[in-house]
Amino acid sequence: MATIKQEDFIASVADALQYISYYHPVDYIKALHAAYLREESPAAKDAMAQILINSRMAAEGHRPICQDTGICIAFIRVGMDARFEGPLTPEQMVNEGVRRAYTDVNNPLRGSMLTDPDGKRKNTTDNTPGVTHIEIVQGDKVEVIVAAKGGGSENKSKFAMLLPSDNIVDWVLSMLPTMGADWCPPGLLSLGIGGSPEKAMLMAKWGMMEPFNIHQLQARGASNRAEELRLEIFEKVNALGIGAQGLGGLSTVLDVKVNDYPTHAASKPVALLPNCAATRHVHFTLDGSGPAVLTPPSLEDWPKLALDFKSSRRVNVDTLNKEEIATWKSGETLLLSGKILTGRDAAHKRMTDMIAKGEKLPVDFTNRFIYYVGPVNPVREEVVGPAGPTTSSRMDRFTETMLAKTGLIGMIGKSERGATGLEAIKKHRAVYCIAVGGAAYLVSKAIRGSRVVAFADLGMEAIHEFEVKDMPVTVAVDANGTSVHKTGPAEWRARIGKIPVVVM
Repeated sequence: MATIKQEDFIASVADALQYISYYHPVDYIKALHAAYLREESPAAKDAMAQILINSRMAAEGHRPICQDTGICIAFIRVGMDARFEGPLTPEQMVNEGVRRAYTDVNNPLRGSMLTDPDGKRKNTTDNTPGVTHIEIVQGDKVEVIVAAKGGGSENKSKFAMLLPSDNIVDWVLSMLPTMGADWCPPGLLSLGIGGSPEKAMLMAKWGMMEPFNIHQLQARGASNRAEELRLEIFEKVNALGIGAQGLGGLSTVLDVKVNDYPTHAASKPVALLPNCAATRHVHFTLDGSGPAVLTPPSLEDWPKLALDFKSSRRVNVDTLNKEEIATWKSGETLLLSGKILTGRDAAHKRMTDMIAKGEKLPVDFTNRFIYYVGPVNPVREEVVGPAGPTTSSRMDRFTETMLAKTGLIGMIGKSERGATGLEAIKKHRAVYCIAVGGAAYLVSKAIRGSRVVAFADLGMEAIHEFEVKDMPVTVAVDANGTSVHKTGPAEWRARIGKIPVVVM
């Protein structure tokens, strides 16, 4: 009988969360690099290069891959002959590990968990609690999977109670366009089929912890229905042409996982969960001999890439006006220098409430850009921690007011805008740019200064002023309302039919 010491379990969870904050799984890096080498869309190829370069930088610097360091998820398989030494339950031990990891002074991680989710939504500050799933199995060991899931991909989770005769592939293909690029492709899709509604969701979540191996399956062929679905969905989703960051291209997914379970004769529950470019999970086993030992991957597993910005337009954001931004074209790449403001959901809500009351805003937005970001706290010589973009469509409901009432002329975020946001951008002849989701550490290196200028009580959602130097962005919506997230996938969806499928 193995006796698992409480401190060993807690320390292992804390170490695991630190580990996955800056180390991608190597199988993901290899799958992404293979897709990068195959990619023919320049915009998508550049986005994948930024993700790969960011990943290597995070591994070298031991800083988060993404500013959204996620909701913590633990799958625990407890052997029936194992015992825990100490008063805490496994769930309590997981939460203590989360607290230690997210408040580590050497690599503090962003606390994103809020209590009272439909009320005051108060930040717990240490990212507790996590979400823990416990299963009792045979044996005397404790197997643990620790993962961190960002809000962008979690928000695109889909579930349906299909009829027994419904086609699952058709349903998946109908869901992908509604998911857009908010989940930061290219990544992984995981399906859970059967059981009950909660069983399907759990199977899908568990499946996204499996290794990237679709090309091995392509080589040997399917041996059951689940594998047939993997191959068909992989091919047909990539044929949609959505591409990296929704810019259009050959690779939208790097793998598809399918797990199933017997279900009621009248039912076919199906869960579809995406895992983003910030794929983060690690597996370990405790046998009573001490805490888990997590071996760092070799940096040789990462490709050595360099970014090419020779064709990018350099822009001084301190002197911008509507006449100049009107010359920008959708899909054009820019390097921004100067001072930009930041703001996310909470700041936008507060500002629009102030505007509605006739109150003066604490910041002048005239001819300024706002960056939708909630950065990680800085350490050592950093002026700001990893600071990648958040999902822009959440700000669509505020965009008309911000453009009409504040003098704002430009926005920076990630993925596509919804119909409301697009309408406001076109109406006010503003522009919307994207930074690459999943490249937060790389983006932070372009930020040379940072200070809080309003709403300090909102923590990471406060309004900052960033001083940036050559911050890479792509014009996603120009002043005429043309969106690269519409034109790019449409172009590549048409072209993919003429491109032979590459089997590796």
